[in-house]
Amino acid sequence: MREEISDVPSKLYHLFSFAKDGEIPLSINAATLLIRCFGRAKMLEESIAVFNALDPESRNTNVVNLLLDCLFRGGNTDDGFKVLDEMLERESSFPPNESTMDIVLSAIWKRNWVGRRMSVEEICGLVVRFFENGVFLDDVWLTKLITNFCRSGKSNKAWDLLHDMMRLGGQAEAVSFNALLSGLGRERDFENMNLLMNEMKEKEIKPDVVTFGILINHLCKSYKVDEAMQWRQEEGFKLMEKMRLESGYEPNTVTYNCLIDGFCKAGEIERSYELFDQMKKCGVVPNVITLNTLLDGMCKHGRVNSGIELFAEMQGKGVKGNAITYTILITSFCSVNNIDKAMKLFNEMSENGCFPDAKVYYSLILGLCQARRTNDASCVASKAKEAGFGLDIICYNALIGGFCRKNKIDEAHNMLRDMEEAGIKPDRYTYNTLISYFSQKEQFATAHRVMKRMIDDGYLPNVVTYGALIHAYCLSGNVDEAMKIFQNMSSSTNVPPNTVIYNTLIDALCKSDKVEAGISLLGDMKDKGVRPNTITYNAIFKGLQERNWVEKAFEIMDQMTENACNPDYITMEVLTQWLSAIGETEKLRSFLEGYEVSTSTA
Repeated sequence: MREEISDVPSKLYHLFSFAKDGEIPLSINAATLLIRCFGRAKMLEESIAVFNALDPESRNTNVVNLLLDCLFRGGNTDDGFKVLDEMLERESSFPPNESTMDIVLSAIWKRNWVGRRMSVEEICGLVVRFFENGVFLDDVWLTKLITNFCRSGKSNKAWDLLHDMMRLGGQAEAVSFNALLSGLGRERDFENMNLLMNEMKEKEIKPDVVTFGILINHLCKSYKVDEAMQWRQEEGFKLMEKMRLESGYEPNTVTYNCLIDGFCKAGEIERSYELFDQMKKCGVVPNVITLNTLLDGMCKHGRVNSGIELFAEMQGKGVKGNAITYTILITSFCSVNNIDKAMKLFNEMSENGCFPDAKVYYSLILGLCQARRTNDASCVASKAKEAGFGLDIICYNALIGGFCRKNKIDEAHNMLRDMEEAGIKPDRYTYNTLISYFSQKEQFATAHRVMKRMIDDGYLPNVVTYGALIHAYCLSGNVDEAMKIFQNMSSSTNVPPNTVIYNTLIDALCKSDKVEAGISLLGDMKDKGVRPNTITYNAIFKGLQERNWVEKAFEIMDQMTENACNPDYITMEVLTQWLSAIGETEKLRSFLEGYEVSTSTA
């Protein structure tokens, strides 16, 4: 039955070809159905053939959008961009619409193609071409792009995008301004934050609670707490005064909760607690929201034990914690590696009828894996799935890594299979974990097969991948193979090696009596701008000592001085033993002048 269904597109194409040979005209409806069918079957050439067979007078934006979607989904980006360029030309027969923009941005966002990654500048330029055609971003896409640009360190392009859209006739809401404000805040660009706030006022775009939260948050992070708190206090207490004067009512629990929240977010935990005490003295009864607000503030500022004391106090007064309360405490204890306390609260949470959410399960899984309690983490993962929460890629990676560290490769494979059955594809971290494991076990053929699959899945090896292989080959004594990987890494894949990889190779070469090659790599580090450290020089000194190559050692000592690289106790041990034995103590004394010997022996 499946074979018959899968054969339908081929049969349809034969019918289409027969009709074409018979010069039977193709209707727009038939063309639409065929392009959609062929696109789902990844028959891109056939989709293009149907489009080309359609009478140009019959073509419209919708059918062109359909073809565009097929091309991008199928990875034929070159033809896709040719079609898009035609649509974006002035006075095009099939101008773009909102669907066109959604198709293109979705493809860019999901990176459906391999080997082409658009830069922020390219995306920005492309979107502006849509603006020039009267097609504008909705709030969701505008906010996503602004957020992405800012996180890529391109807040200037996010600024341009927002203002280009408004200049060309588009409308933006507070949510998009908030995204840009947040990006500017991370860069401490308060001048442009103020400009943006003024623009919101001029365009009558009302700031919301998120807008003010962003301003306070970034002012506080930039050591402008007094300015932030002065503004928050002023607004908060004005509201309280207004309640008293205009309505005659005293502030209630909600009012106090808002003010406590403001103080907590600004890091003023003591003042929050003072307000909490004032609230009780005035006869205003705290509730679970008060508890959670204070608890969250305390835990976020490292006062987890004080938070537990507050929880006990509130419970004693009849305020029972809810799921949010336990979530705050459990995630906080996990973050400080107190897994036993987190597990105790997890069990207590269930006993009190509070149901854990995904965040609780994920925090426990990650915390248990970090504490090398992989079996317990696996049990929590099973409970999460029983509760209806699917694990995310981060949890799966933590579990796979945990099992690999415990040498339980069968369990790691089971977890990998479970992940794939859940529809979650391995990412670069997953592959690197497996490559590292098989490399450490000297199962190099398997490690290389995993790396091939990694590349086939669209993830290029990075410095971690190569580092794992190089380190394992060096440990196994196969320095030649390690050097081949290093050379391939530097030339073919264009992944720059780091200091750790150089140190691994230099140490292995010197131990294999290939000191010249090790020194050559030291020169290569300089050429490529990779800074050597004490470990680098120690490895070379040990190799030179074996050769009794004194003059070269003096040269390396001079280089170490020029690079302001402090010797450690290993350096001292090697050089003192060697140079003292050959009567070069003066050279050693001269080398050590002005240095503080590091205690690091790593």
